[in-house]
Formats: sequence, C-alpha cells, structure tokens
Amino acid sequence: MQLPAPTPDALDFSAALVRRIAAEIVAADGWIGFDHFMELALYAPGQGYYSGGAHKFGAAGDFVTAPELGPAFAQALATQVAQLLALSAPAIIEVGAGSGQLASDLLRELERRDALPASYAILELSGELQARQRQTLAADVPHLLPRVDWLERLPERFDGLVLANEVLDAMPVKLVRWDATGVAERGVAVASGQFTWVDRPASGRLRECAQALAGECALPAGYLSEVSLAARAWVAEWAAIVGRGALLLIDYGFPRHEYYHWQRDAGTLMCHYRHHAHAEPFYLPGLQDITAHVDFTAIVESGCEAGFELLGYCTQSSFLFNCGLTEILARTPANDPRRYLPLAGAVNKLVSPAEMGELFKVMALGKGVSAPLLGFASGDRSATL
Repeated sequence: MQLPAPTPDALDFSAALVRRIAAEIVAADGWIGFDHFMELALYAPGQGYYSGGAHKFGAAGDFVTAPELGPAFAQALATQVAQLLALSAPAIIEVGAGSGQLASDLLRELERRDALPASYAILELSGELQARQRQTLAADVPHLLPRVDWLERLPERFDGLVLANEVLDAMPVKLVRWDATGVAERGVAVASGQFTWVDRPASGRLRECAQALAGECALPAGYLSEVSLAARAWVAEWAAIVGRGALLLIDYGFPRHEYYHWQRDAGTLMCHYRHHAHAEPFYLPGLQDITAHVDFTAIVESGCEAGFELLGYCTQSSFLFNCGLTEILARTPANDPRRYLPLAGAVNKLVSPAEMGELFKVMALGKGVSAPLLGFASGDRSATL
C-alpha cells in the first residue's frame, strides 16, 4: 500500500493516539470491540481524526463531499428544505456540518428564495470544526451568521428539519463474523506492540441482530461485515426529539438485501487518507477517516419503531433532479465556459452512476408531515427496503 508520507508532526500526533488506544485496550483486559477502536480513532478528544486539527475536506484534505464540489448541491437541496420548513417549523439543525460549506450555500439559496429559517443550528462536537464553520460562514454570508448557533448536545425537543449529510457513515460500527459455530464479534488487541484482530463470541443486542441478519440474508460461513448499533440508536433518539418535522439523511449505502449480499463477504469498511481509499483501519490512527456504508433498512426500521414515518428513499441522482438540478444548471449560460464547465463537471459527479449518483441515497423520516415530498416525486425506492 503506497500512500503519501505524513509529516513528522503528523506521525507524532498519530503515535500519541496509538498509545492512548493501546492503554484503553490494556485497561479493558486486552480487548476492545472495533466500534470502540473506531470511536477513539475518530473522536477521542483532541486526538481523534474529527476532533484533532487535520485538514479533512476538499482538495487539500482526505476526501471531497458533495457540498465541496460547488453550490449546485445545496441549491437543489434547498427545494426540499424549503418545503419541509413550510410543512413543519422554520428551524434547521445540521448535524456534523464539516467545513460549513453546505450551511453557507444552503442559507444563501434559501435567502434568494425568500425562505430563510428563523434559526439554523449546527450540532458539532469538534471545536476545530466549529471554528472552521464559523470562518466559512463569516467569509461567505456574514450577514446571516447571527442566525447560526452551535450545539454540543441534542435538544430535548425540536420542530423543523434535521439535516445529516454523510454523518451515518462515520458512526462507529461493530464487526461481525458469521460461521458454522455461531456469531463472533471482531475486536482489537495488541500483540508485539501492534494492533491485531481478535474474535470473541458475540453477545447481547449484537448477537440478536447478527442472528436475525443471518436468517434474513442467508449469510455463508466465514462472512464478515458490519452492524451499526450506534446509527440505529441515533435515529431512534431523534424520533423521540422531533415533534413535527423531518430527519433528512444523505449518505452512501444500500438496502439490507444489497448490503449483506453473499458476494460482499468482507464488509464495506473503508478508510480515506489524502484522497486514497484503502481497507486498513490500523494505519495511522487519527490521520485518516474510517467509514462504513449505511444499511438503510436498519435505519428505517429503527426510526419507524421509535415513531417516525418513512417519507421517501431514493438515489441522490433522482433526488437532485426532482429538486430542480437541471434548472439550477441552466442558470449559468453554457456560452460562458469559465463558469459553466466547472459547474457541469460538479453536477456530473453528483448524479453520474459512476460517481455519487447511485451509491449515495437520500432518506426522509418524519412526523406530522403529510404532503408528498418534492425530492421523492419520481424514482422513489422505498419498496426496496
């Protein structure tokens, strides 16, 4: 695996986190579940990937999200956002706002449509990312910055729209291996100063979920994949908080029958470092992102059991076209190549089946929202869940 070499300071940063994780393993009698390893690697205060100071988003970071490609994503998304605000309450909470670019572009477009929310809150635990988000908003839409607040915990009650773009994929997952003798949880130990995989019999809620999956999907012996109990619990928690409104989720993933397809026998775990994707989560903890695809069937099951209704589920491509992406592209004259060509290139990445168009899905869960949502007017795939 040939990856770009980190700086000496970055290596020291990672080494400190490695020592912290190793100490946690020792304190836990020599073994922790992979979900705990992933949580520390991404979110350990001051040391994890998302809580440290590394540049993560855009061309200079490790990966590019849809908002980083340009404003077209947020401009189309604004169609659905404006409708949901009108159907519930004029308030938005964006979870995990990254660089702040989505908030900036979305607020600008909602202002253009005379549909600004009364409040826009960002739920962000990373102080470094909070500072970057403030900087982005102050530079792009300084007159709208007073509308934006930052939250460090979930509210007790909320009416309006909860927006989560590429949030579920970064939630810690458990690793499970199914074989003829039962279900094992794959965890992390330390041997000869290195992290290593060690399997133990699964128990409790994980064992129940894994056994149900094996019965539903006919998994072959030796099958390895992920189960995200954290994502299920997170969605259920929002169902208890939202009174009237919706949770809009945008992420890459599959319905369950595709996620646990017998040929996908090594799971979906993936790491991102300097725009290189690989499958080695022990490589330079704290310097790389660790993600897993989303089982959208589990998300809708958890949400609906907790009180949400499924309002729509489709590919990102269908959603953006339903929200007027073609008309947004037409705002820029094709005979202005300096402006049009970058925009057309970004739109292609957003909707192309070879890029983000098919792999990324959009799901809306809600309460008290009766009108059909514009973003799912055609191409709804709810029946596949």
